[in-house]
Parts: sequence; structure tokens; C-alpha cells
Amino acid sequence: MKENPTQSLSGIPVLLGSLAAGALAAFGFFGGLDSGHALGVVLSVLLGAGVFFVLSGLYKIEPNQAAVLSLFGKYVGTVKENGLRWNNPLYAKRKVSQRVRNFESGKLKVNELDGSPIEIAAVIVWQVVDSAEAVYNVDDYETFVHIQSESALRAMATSYPYDQHEDGQLSLRSHASEISLHLKQELQDRLADAGVNVVDARISHLAYAAEIAHAMLQRQQANAVIAARTRIVAGAVGMVEMALAELQKNGVVQLDEERKAQMVSNLLVVLCGDRSAQPIVNAGTLY
Repeated sequence: MKENPTQSLSGIPVLLGSLAAGALAAFGFFGGLDSGHALGVVLSVLLGAGVFFVLSGLYKIEPNQAAVLSLFGKYVGTVKENGLRWNNPLYAKRKVSQRVRNFESGKLKVNELDGSPIEIAAVIVWQVVDSAEAVYNVDDYETFVHIQSESALRAMATSYPYDQHEDGQLSLRSHASEISLHLKQELQDRLADAGVNVVDARISHLAYAAEIAHAMLQRQQANAVIAARTRIVAGAVGMVEMALAELQKNGVVQLDEERKAQMVSNLLVVLCGDRSAQPIVNAGTLY
């Protein structure tokens, strides 16, 4: 089922003509009653009934709105011209908004890729682009969008870990753009048959579930401390290597292995501020 544009008449001339015909019918009806002409009364009644029948074909379409027309259950076409329009009064008319709409899903509790329970929610921006598919391919396209959005969000959340555990790994917390793109594509695949286009989809809430939030916070803090110390040690080792290389290059002092070890120990203590590195260096091995 694809959208088929169809033509409609401007409703203003039809309205004016119907009002004139209605006035003529009223004049003929009352005039026939006064003069006793039964035929005039009957014709006036028929004309009045025709006017009401024609007026029932009028309908209004606002900007970014479409009217889906059907005749006895058969799809006729879609009208998108704005203003007061007129079509066959026998046509059933269902209006469909094609404005951009958005909603925020409820907070879902799901297990991420590593199995940890998390809370996640998303903001979905969407619009109807094919009115015929929205009306005839699903029972209620708005409910369909909401349910499929939650389903897509659950499927996406289980495909990624909450935090990045290794280089190059996508995670829910650190790769917002990539995750949003995946969620949008997942939604588009699910909603294509309903004539809906997903404009944007982004995570609006992301957190560990309450029962493990404290433990996960402690793990994040521990990882941050380890990463910081690792970087400090790596920088200190690089500076020590550069210092020794410059000393040997310029011939400032000749160092044997024991004096090198002592100098390395002293430099590491100064740079890292950690006396625990001294015994390791004194042992003659640089870590």
C-alpha cells in the first residue's frame, strides 16, 4: 500500500454555491406553501436535501496534514492541499498529521552486553511520510511507533556494554553519536512499513540500576585511579629515558650500571612521588 495523490476541488466555491442553492430551496419551499403548489414544495425539499448532501463533502486540511480518502473500503487517494476542500460526499475521509513529532520513552530496565542491569530511555523524533501506509498497514500507527521504539531501544542496549573496557570498543556511555545512529537505523527498519520516517533518536537517560549503582561507581573510580597512575608512570619512565640519553649523548658524566640504577631510582622517586618504586629500581630492573 503506497500513497497515491489525488485531486480535490476548492471548497469555497462549493460552499458559496451550496448556500445560494439552499436559499433558493428555502424560498421555493415557503413560497410553495403559501401558494399551495405541492410540486414546488417537493422540488424545494429535494433541492435542500441535495444541498446538505453536497455540503457533507466539505472538509478542512491544515498545513502538514493529509486526508486519506476511501470509497466503501477501497483506497481512493490522498489529498494534501491546504484549506477548505471538497470531494465526493460518499468518500470516507481520515486525516493524518505529517508534522514532526517527538516523545520520550519510559525508563527501561535491561541488561547490557556484559549482563549488568541498567536504566535507559531515549527521545524519538518522527513523522509520517506515507499516509496510506500509516492508515492501512497498521491498526494504530501512533501506538505502533511507541511499542516498536521501546523494542528497538531494548535490542540496542543489549548490543553494547555500559562502559568501554578495551580500545576501539563501542559503549553506551562513551560513544553517543554511534549509539544514536544505531538506534535510529534500528527504529527505521521497524517503522518503515508504517510509513514513518525517524528523524532522530538519542539516549536521554542512562544509568546503572539502583541495586548495582554503588558497586559500579566504586569500580569506575578504581579504574580512573589506575589509569591516572599508569599514565604518570609511563610519563616518568619516558622522562628518565630521555634524561639518561641526553647525559650520555653530551658526555656530561659516565655512568656504570649501578650508578644508572641509582639515578633512575632517584628520578622516579622525584617524578612519581612514590618511594615504593625505589626497591624495584635498586634491584637492577626498570619496570
